[in-house]
Amino acid sequence: MALEVARVFERGGVLLAEAGTGTGKTLAYLVPAILSGQRVLISTGTKNLQEQIFFKDIPGLRDALGVPFTATYMKGRANYLCLQRLHQLAETGAVTAGHHVFLPIVQEWAARTETGDRAELEDLPEDVPFWNDVAATAESCVGMECPRYEDCFVTKMRQRAAESDVVIVNHHLLCADAAVRQSAFGEVIPACSHLVIDEAHQFEDVTTQYFGKSVSTYRLEDLAHDVEQIASTAAEPQHVRDIEKSAGTMRDASRAFFAELTFAHRTDSRVRSEERVRATPGTLAYTSESAAQMAGALDLAEATLSLAAQAPAGGEAVDPDRIEPLTALARRARELRDDLRWLLRANDADYVFYVEFRGRGAFLRASPIDVSSIVRELFLDRMRTMVLTSATLTVEGSFEYVRSRLGVQHAGAVRLPSEFDFSRQAILYLPTRMPDPRSPEFAGAAGREVIAILQRTLGRAFVLFTSYTTLRAVQAMAEMALHYPILAQGSAPRSQLLKQFRETPHAVLFATASFWQGVDVVGDALSCVIVDKLPFASPADPITAARIDAVRLQGGEPFSDYQVPLAILALQQGLGRLIRHRSDRGVLVVLDPRLHTKRYGERFLRSLPPAPVVRDLGAVSAFFAPDLV
Repeated sequence: MALEVARVFERGGVLLAEAGTGTGKTLAYLVPAILSGQRVLISTGTKNLQEQIFFKDIPGLRDALGVPFTATYMKGRANYLCLQRLHQLAETGAVTAGHHVFLPIVQEWAARTETGDRAELEDLPEDVPFWNDVAATAESCVGMECPRYEDCFVTKMRQRAAESDVVIVNHHLLCADAAVRQSAFGEVIPACSHLVIDEAHQFEDVTTQYFGKSVSTYRLEDLAHDVEQIASTAAEPQHVRDIEKSAGTMRDASRAFFAELTFAHRTDSRVRSEERVRATPGTLAYTSESAAQMAGALDLAEATLSLAAQAPAGGEAVDPDRIEPLTALARRARELRDDLRWLLRANDADYVFYVEFRGRGAFLRASPIDVSSIVRELFLDRMRTMVLTSATLTVEGSFEYVRSRLGVQHAGAVRLPSEFDFSRQAILYLPTRMPDPRSPEFAGAAGREVIAILQRTLGRAFVLFTSYTTLRAVQAMAEMALHYPILAQGSAPRSQLLKQFRETPHAVLFATASFWQGVDVVGDALSCVIVDKLPFASPADPITAARIDAVRLQGGEPFSDYQVPLAILALQQGLGRLIRHRSDRGVLVVLDPRLHTKRYGERFLRSLPPAPVVRDLGAVSAFFAPDLV
């Protein structure tokens, strides 16, 4: 793999590289990247891999290669303190009860930190709202006009990156940066012509997220809050009153608009979590008084803030500390209003428009249906060299699916098998008598099967589900029948659950989608991975539905061309949690009978790890016999 990466670095172009777990793909692209003598941008799917590369692999390679090079590890802007916002918060005196606790802590830390990275602040809880008031977000940044631009931690981070040979980011930062690259305020990552996308199987989803638009209760509340905070800095008393009034008007309009939106998507006293929005040609998707009032409230906020930002009467000198924040907030109000009006029209054929309700938040969203042109324009066409790598890029041995989804037209390709001996290290158990997964009997049958398997594996398992409903039903059965410690997604933060799992003998973790990838447990603690159903994306999901329609319009067959390949890659990721080291042993389980009752089941089987297939529980017991002695 290193030789293939070295060749593409030398001549330019695109390389698709599937390298099974244990191959050492991180070192395989880092070594030629460093030896190329070029600045290289590395983007990972998770912060965990970022940290592994920066804190483990880079120091090791610096010692091993004997070649001097520099490296920088970059996080998203919101991870860093904004000195200007901190100064304004302290100056205005608009400090709530919570702020009284955290403001002195952050001020003391700000005077001594070199990076401004909130990860250094162990005394600041992860979910404390105070950080939102002092974070260096792109929305609140005024760029080079800021009086503290030279001292800014984001500026310093960017300067370090501009002087580094290896710059390590993650897909979320890479896409967020590209999405605002036209703005002088948003760019963080320095110019680079060589890019490695690790964990590239996640890239379509992250790109979809960052190149859409959204107006939500949270976004409006954040703007109203910041407008209130800035009101006291206005020079004229009338401006102070007008700004405060505009914030209240925004809040009232937001409550009315999102209440109406929620009511419009209520069925049988329940609000659907996601629903597609469609507009007929020439009309708005939403035409209501509350929508007009919402847009009007944002117009008023922009006008009020812009007026307050004008030079004071009487020829007084302009104070940048006062003017720039008002101008930035006026810009935010204008951008939010423009996004709202575009979302209300819902008539761009390249996007799917939908509403989403999550917790107490309501969102009006639009996401690109096809990101291939975005990836091609912003990444493939701009880079001299681009390497896309993952343990799961192929479907039935072909890169065709990922090529079409990411717009990769011309590329070299290399497919390297895992270093693991699956014939010795694992078995694949497929029970023979399971009901159809869409039937009411499935959850009960799955629960009985899970209990029988876990009794043979002595716990030590991930049980992965495609829905919370089945998870809860099976968990309830398992908790009554088993004495092993059972952990469940939602009972604690993800990182804490993983820590508990690693440290608790014979633990079992019940989880859904977020644990299907990016989770690494080495050794006997994880000896079994059970998947309840083939992970087909729900056709009720607005983005999935829009992509199914798009495949059909292009003359394709949505199920075989899109839904099956997508599910195959997801299943590969889920089962890939099991064998992470040459000494690992374990059993892979798929409870879904469609693997052997449907014709497409063969496509899944051809893409799974080459472990021996067994169909009776006795084989599972025999595999673990040495552990039972």
